[in-house]
Order: sequence, then C-alpha cells, then structure tokens
Amino acid sequence: MAELLLLTADPAGPAAVLPALTLLGHRIMVAPMTPSAMIDHPAAAVLLDARRDLVTARTLCRMLSGPLEAPPVLLVLAEGGFTAVSTTWGAADVVVESAGPAEVEARLRMVAERTQAPAPEEPERVEAGDLVIDASAYTARIRGRVLDLTYKEFELLKHLAQHPGRVLSRAQLLQEVWGYDYYGGTRTVDVHVRRLRAKLGAEHDQMIGTVRNVGYRFDPRGRDTTITGTAVPVEEPAAVAE
Repeated sequence: MAELLLLTADPAGPAAVLPALTLLGHRIMVAPMTPSAMIDHPAAAVLLDARRDLVTARTLCRMLSGPLEAPPVLLVLAEGGFTAVSTTWGAADVVVESAGPAEVEARLRMVAERTQAPAPEEPERVEAGDLVIDASAYTARIRGRVLDLTYKEFELLKHLAQHPGRVLSRAQLLQEVWGYDYYGGTRTVDVHVRRLRAKLGAEHDQMIGTVRNVGYRFDPRGRDTTITGTAVPVEEPAAVAE
C-alpha cells in the first residue's frame, strides 16, 4: 500500500477524478491544487487532476517537477486532454479518468520503478589482501599468480571478496551467485569453496573461512575464521552443475 496525494479542485475527490483509485488499497490524501500541499502531505506519488483546467495543471506540474523535488506526478486526463500534454509538462505518466483499476495500479507501479535510484554498479577491480580480481577480464590473481578458475568459481570468489567480513549462508550464495533458477542443493557451494581453497593454495586458503552450520566469510588477511570447530566434511558428488 502506497501513500498517494491527489491534487484536485473537485469536492467529490477520488470518486469523481479517478474512480478506479477507490478500488485499490492505497491511502489517498486529497489537497487543493497548490504547491504548498506537498509540504503538509508527503506522498510516494502525486495524482494531478488535469481533466478540466489544463492551464493550471500544466503550471503546477512544471513547478512540481522542478526544484521542489516533489514525488513523481501522474496526470489524470479527460480524453480530449491528451492533445495538449507534452514532455515539457514534466509529468512521469498520464492516465485517462475512465481507466480501470488494473491500468491505474500498473501505471503507479511503473512510475515508482522509474523513479527509484539505480543500483550501484559493482567495481570492475577488487583488491583484497594478496588477491586481485579483475571483473572485466575475468581473471583473479594471488600475489601475481593467475588462478585457473571455472566461471562459477570466479563468480563465487568475486562475490565473497566483495563482501569481506560478512557471513554468507549457503542459501544466500546459491541465490546470489547461481541465481533463482538454479535447483541444486547447498552441497554445490561446499564443493566450489573446497575447489577455490585448493586453487588459492595452502598459504591463502584461509581467506575463505567457515562459519559452521551457517556458511562462509571472506577475510583478506587469511586468518583461520572457522567458528566452533571445523566444518563437517562434505563428500564431493560425481558432478556439480556450474
């Protein structure tokens, strides 16, 4: 459920401006068509009634999309209003007053998704102690020695190195490295960790520490990070999906 602000001069409110809105589970606040309404009614999105007075709606929409840093604006239009609207208004999207609940909900959702901050990009180069990972070249080096890694071994090592000190469960690693569409068990993670440790070598294999009954933690200093004893050995299956 989202908090929405409807700016309208119609005393009938949502039932008259956008009837489908009353059938959805959002909290709707109604305020006059003035910029000051944003101060008293913080909301996730603004629905601006542009059905009757396009001139006022255009002026207000431009103000809200300017330095006020208001939430995204969804214009509610009558059929004839589409000929007057342009990108210069600054609206995030438009919807006709007769739209059904499914369309209104979809437009609200898409407006919210478009205005979300983009996820931060992963760094191309990761340096953790003696380990250097170059994501753009898909190479990993330990003290200058290139590690001969499979694709999934590289992805697992990179993911661990990007989260030093954080305990990652086997289920988390399956989800974040193998993806939602992978149906293998958590044994796959144990096998790949064992292979990574072997390729890191005896001097650096403790970079990947075991947190017993939980998962693994990356420590660039390579200390022994096994907690509450040594992990129970896992028999390597005949074949493990990459």
